[in-house]
Amino acid sequence: MLTDRAVVTEAYTVIPRGVLRDIVTSNFPGWSGTRAWILAKPVQGFATTFAQYLVEIAPGGGSPHPEPETGVQSVLFLLAGRLNLTIAGTEHHLEPGGYAYLPAGTDWSLTNPGQQPASFSWIRKPYEPAEGITPPAPFVTREQDITPTPMPDTDGTWATTRFVDPDDLAHDMHVNIVTFQPGAVIPFAETHVMEHGLYVLQGKAVYRLNDDWVEVHEGDFLWLRAFCPQACYAGGPGPFRYLLYKDVNRQIRLT
Repeated sequence: MLTDRAVVTEAYTVIPRGVLRDIVTSNFPGWSGTRAWILAKPVQGFATTFAQYLVEIAPGGGSPHPEPETGVQSVLFLLAGRLNLTIAGTEHHLEPGGYAYLPAGTDWSLTNPGQQPASFSWIRKPYEPAEGITPPAPFVTREQDITPTPMPDTDGTWATTRFVDPDDLAHDMHVNIVTFQPGAVIPFAETHVMEHGLYVLQGKAVYRLNDDWVEVHEGDFLWLRAFCPQACYAGGPGPFRYLLYKDVNRQIRLT
């Protein structure tokens, strides 16, 4: 019997954590001890601007050259375990909540030095240069070191952890963490040009997507096309949190 919550439509997709099983993993050239669940990629009727993976690296595994395309930028967000990330010869030690932005053309490598598997979200997008704007530099930070910004008129029940200044035009994508306290809502149907990848980090909620209400919880992934109406109600008993991708800060190309 098919009783899970997987949904694929032209406006949105829900990939529940229950379908992310061993038989749907992918292996990547140049990686050892690694498997990945590909959650989004540019295909007709699906994601158009980005790719997103859930990646698991066994102890001692990793890659000396993870990114095969010179024009592609990445964001890594560590979910569990430990990772050593080397950027242009400088080593960084990531623990859960660790976040790294890696510009297109960056020389980087990744290994798991721990005794347990490490898992992380990997978001990739081609970088769109803009005239007169210097491309951004790589950086590594932690979610725990950033104070969430409350959304207007929500009394702090809806807040966003921003890793990049929204006014920095060097960045053409943002990957943030959105947090709703129990009972908090998106109080209107957002309808905007940004495409979303949404990986649920904690809690549960009901999401309004186009004409439908869908139940989501920790480990689920959602893709939302541009202009898909969206709203949310956090059901509790704890916070509802997700990692959110969106494309930003560029003119619409017509030719």
